Amino acid sequence: MRWLILVLLSTLLATLVAPPVLAETRDPHAHFFMPKLGDFKDELATARQEGKHGVLIMFEMDECPFCARMKANVLNQRPVQEYFRQHFLVYSVDVKGDAPMTDFKGKATTEKAFALEQRARATPVFVFYDLDGNPATRFTGATQTAEEFLLLGRYVVDGVHKTKLPFNVYKKQGAPQ
Repeated sequence: MRWLILVLLSTLLATLVAPPVLAETRDPHAHFFMPKLGDFKDELATARQEGKHGVLIMFEMDECPFCARMKANVLNQRPVQEYFRQHFLVYSVDVKGDAPMTDFKGKATTEKAFALEQRARATPVFVFYDLDGNPATRFTGATQTAEEFLLLGRYVVDGVHKTKLPFNVYKKQGAPQ
């Protein structure tokens, strides 16, 4: 009997101190970001055709620890990937990159020049562009959680950003469910 009680207590203790099961994670390069063709003017046309709310660009650089944190803890979460891909075309731009590209107005440029023009100096910077290629809202830095990043997406999808209510106030007020 004592043996059975010890086994039951050990099992109970193990379940209480066991780490929580994480949500399914997937490679953000394959499941969050879309392969870019380098022509954001054409991407806007695609976003319109697919009924998206716009384009989301993550301005990043290789040695950015906050960018790496976002990819490892937020952008790799299946619900984040599915939500953002449902509502936006999602791309990354290297703020130090020399890759040629075309901006939303059809002007030939490079990733680095485009990032500078978009005032993406610190990284990461997430800029949501409307279907006309105009910046709708921006978020600089890493979110604390995947839930906060999803809330940022809802802030744009639900049109709250158009009310001029800042995201940090929206977040503190507790967004409607």
